[in-house]
Parts: sequence; C-alpha cells; structure tokens
Amino acid sequence: MALRLGLGVCVPHSCSCGENVDAWVQHAFVCKHASGRTQRQHALNDVIARSFASAGIPVSKEPTGIHRDSAKRPDGVTLVPWLSGRALTWDVTVATTLAGSYVPASSVTTAAAASRKEYSDLPASFLFQPIAVETLGPINEYAVDFLRELGRRIFSKFQEERQSAYLFQRLLVIVQRFSAVICMTAFHQARTSDHQWNSFYYFHLAFNPRDLYYRGY
Repeated sequence: MALRLGLGVCVPHSCSCGENVDAWVQHAFVCKHASGRTQRQHALNDVIARSFASAGIPVSKEPTGIHRDSAKRPDGVTLVPWLSGRALTWDVTVATTLAGSYVPASSVTTAAAASRKEYSDLPASFLFQPIAVETLGPINEYAVDFLRELGRRIFSKFQEERQSAYLFQRLLVIVQRFSAVICMTAFHQARTSDHQWNSFYYFHLAFNPRDLYYRGY
C-alpha cells in the first residue's frame, strides 16, 4: 500500500553498498545486496515449473547448454515440445515499476517497465518466453498470453475452470510478499532516535524476512 500511495516507510539512510536510501525505499528494489531479490526469483520460477508439472509437461530448471556462445542459462526448459515441435524455454524477471528509468513510461502505459526488458536470442530449435513482472503487479503482454495458455492446459487435465486465475494469483502474491520482505530489510539499517521510526525498526527485528514469506504475511 505504501508503494502504491507514495507513503514513506523508513527514514533516509545509507545502504551497505554506499548508496542513499530515501523514505520510499526505492533503492532497496534495485540494490544487489537487498535481501529477498534472489529468493523472489526462485519462488516465481518454482511456481512456473510446478504449473508445467500440473499440466503434465516435464521440465528442467536452469538447464545448461541452451546458449551456445554464452554462459547464461534460462530459468527453465520443457523436456517435450511445447509448440510446432519445439521445446519452450522461459526466463522470469522482476522489473521495478518506480525505478527512475522506468517512471516516465510506467506513468503512461501499464506494464511499460516489464515490456522494456531485453532478452538474448536462442537457437531456432527453442521457443523463448520471457516472463517479466513489475513490483506493482503488471505482467508483460506476451507473458499474459502464455500464462493463460498454460492455465488452459492445466484445465484440460483437471477440468477446473479457474486454473489461469489461480496461476496469476500465485505469481502476484509472491511479488507482493517479497516486496514486503525487501521493504522490511531496508529498516534494518535505519538508525534514528525518532520514536515513530523506531517502532518500524523494532518490528523488523521481531520478524525474520524468511518467516514473513513462509508464514504467509
């Protein structure tokens, strides 16, 4: 709610990386030292992989040898053809909606930050599906179509009409939870004598960020 309404959530302070963190903790979402960013990536990828399994499609996560001239690895690949006799590889990423470089486009177009993510080419024997999610929820257009198709294939197996809706909900709840975790970790370095912000700081000390995720907060 604070991110959407532009409310301050901590006092300005210095990050461990040396950058300044403002009251809206925007830096925490792009800092390489921010706790929760890597876990968020793995959690989102796990949801996609489990969804393929629910549809009866075997997959391999983080396969090697897909990029011939690069050490980069996609987040996963199907072990059977997905479309037109070709296997599908995917890569999940989270774009920070309110990052300075994205704000001009995000303020005008929904999912602009997610749509601006760039991806390298793969061999023609593979289909590549980028899944870009913004911190405030929007998903890039091609990923929306893909997730709907994946939900349709799960429906064809279990005959549950709301599979696509459930898939979108699982992904967005994970983004929301880890946004809270990232904000919480920003409180750890906020040292102030002000009583109002001390209450936020001690609330953070009372909860481990991983507990926030596993307990469902």
